[in-house]
Amino acid sequence: MNEITFAGQRPIDTYGPGGFRVGGVWHEGALILLPGGLLPMPGGALSEAAIASLLAAAAGIDMVLVGQGPEIAPLPRALREAFEAAGIGVEVMSTPSACRTYNVLLAEDRRIAAMLLPIG
Repeated sequence: MNEITFAGQRPIDTYGPGGFRVGGVWHEGALILLPGGLLPMPGGALSEAAIASLLAAAAGIDMVLVGQGPEIAPLPRALREAFEAAGIGVEVMSTPSACRTYNVLLAEDRRIAAMLLPIG
């Protein structure tokens, strides 16, 4: 087996009720993971305010994974259209799936970001 190294962005170590451990540090609440670091999600919900930092970093992002908690629902139209206008692909999934997919794509050195709502 080969050890995976992450050149820059930090991997998601784990997730649990109310938060995430990213790069060895526990963070409460919803998060936005960007190529330049991570931020708490404004208002703790998917909104136009929450995606502003992603849109500002659009030049360095090819895809954003949206983890919507334990279940999935369609992304609000305004958010989907804002990502499309910025040229960013969007994949909506449950938070556990988004965490796993994020780490895989990060290990492949992909230009990835994530918006993650906690579970539980």
